[in-house]
Amino acid sequence: MTPVYIKVHARDNVAIIVSPDGADFAEHIPQSHKVALEEFEENQPVIRYGEIIGLAARPIRKGSWIREDMLHMPSAPPLDKLPLATATPSAQPPLEGYTFEGFRNHDGSVGTKNILGITTTVQCVAPTVDYAVRRIKAELLPRFANVDDAVGITHTYGCGVAIEAPGAATPIRTIRNISLHANVGADPLVVSLGCEKMQPSRMFPMWESGRNVIRMQDERGFGETVATIMRAAEKRLEELNRRQRVPCPASDLIVGLQCGGSDAFSGVTCNPAVGYAADLLVRAGATVMFSEVTEVRDAIHLLTPRAANEDVARDLIREMQWYDDYLARGSADRSANTTPGNKRGGLANIVEKALGSVAKAGTSAIMSVASHGERVTSKGLVFAATPASDFICGTQQLASMNMHVFTTGEGTPYGLAMVPVIKVSSRTALAEKWPDLIDLDAGRIAMGSASIEDVGWDLFRLILEVASGRKQTWADKWGLHNALAPFNPGPVT
Repeated sequence: MTPVYIKVHARDNVAIIVSPDGADFAEHIPQSHKVALEEFEENQPVIRYGEIIGLAARPIRKGSWIREDMLHMPSAPPLDKLPLATATPSAQPPLEGYTFEGFRNHDGSVGTKNILGITTTVQCVAPTVDYAVRRIKAELLPRFANVDDAVGITHTYGCGVAIEAPGAATPIRTIRNISLHANVGADPLVVSLGCEKMQPSRMFPMWESGRNVIRMQDERGFGETVATIMRAAEKRLEELNRRQRVPCPASDLIVGLQCGGSDAFSGVTCNPAVGYAADLLVRAGATVMFSEVTEVRDAIHLLTPRAANEDVARDLIREMQWYDDYLARGSADRSANTTPGNKRGGLANIVEKALGSVAKAGTSAIMSVASHGERVTSKGLVFAATPASDFICGTQQLASMNMHVFTTGEGTPYGLAMVPVIKVSSRTALAEKWPDLIDLDAGRIAMGSASIEDVGWDLFRLILEVASGRKQTWADKWGLHNALAPFNPGPVT
């Protein structure tokens, strides 16, 4: 029997409504919204997930619908008083024997796709590369059966920026690491304009000076530029076509976790199930990244105790402080994060959203922290700092990941060309409404037909199938691939 509401923690004095048609208490309350389980006095803490998500702005009757305007948001946890690695989880028993079929690269990385990548040093050449990619797909790609796709690694960076400013390091290393992605064989073609600030030598300082870069200003017009790209692409396609999928241990996976269009079910169904799968991946030796600083900030007091050591805990605090300062410079704070859709889905504020968001991180020890756009190199659970914006977060995680898991309550067609994106719904109603966009329904947990463990195992197995190319995500089937959006905290000139 489907429950009327779900109370997550024994301390909770609110619960979320499960019934698709809502439920009647002191008033009618829609699905996924909160009901008061007791009488509230003004300034009394409102508790969900066992944590304070707000203070009652006025007296609230038992059975009332608790909405955003009825709560004062509490202060964020102070960063100078957090526990440091005081409750580091013990390693769980290893999971052995799990493999996928991947493409092994010369640098030791493993791809889940086999893609021709054409990177750009500046946005000016992006339309030219896009034109060339369309021709490559139509004229060349059909001849190379082992190559999955041709992708232009285009972006909005490269010129009109303060290239020496400290903030410039973030977009440059992000674009560099994406360009050297495992799914393009760690070896892209490069197209430059010629006069931009982000010269190829700055973007790839490790490359020898004689390496071939196509500079559009050196070519005789648009047609000759495209012809040069096509010749270079054909040669690279011949190399990529010789690659074959080979058995690889699950430890070669680097899985990025993200949420978008979240609702009040996200922290009850899809995110805990993803967290369970994250623990399985860690036990199998893989790397799992969770991100979105703003959607971690209000739960940071739950994470620093889980750090592998005090240095990792301090690194977490460093990234939280950096983002607090970044938002303050823009005269904003973390409260700006929640969207109309989040609120429509029952989330009152960023505190409630963050407490549900960190469920994706499971229960494993946090082994390391990567700053914006850095390539993750450690195994286990890693915090990779990114903004919470879906497409910026995905772009930043793309600097490292070869698989992506994206949870959603309200729904989104989000996808990336360079890695498979598995979308997991928080509610069965969304999976039924969008059967050709949602890859896995975690709403079964709320309906009582599956447990968190059941869906976690389903996701773990699905990750291995998709990474092996045996199953295609809906985003890849329809070619729903968002443009790259590197995070640029530096000045634009």
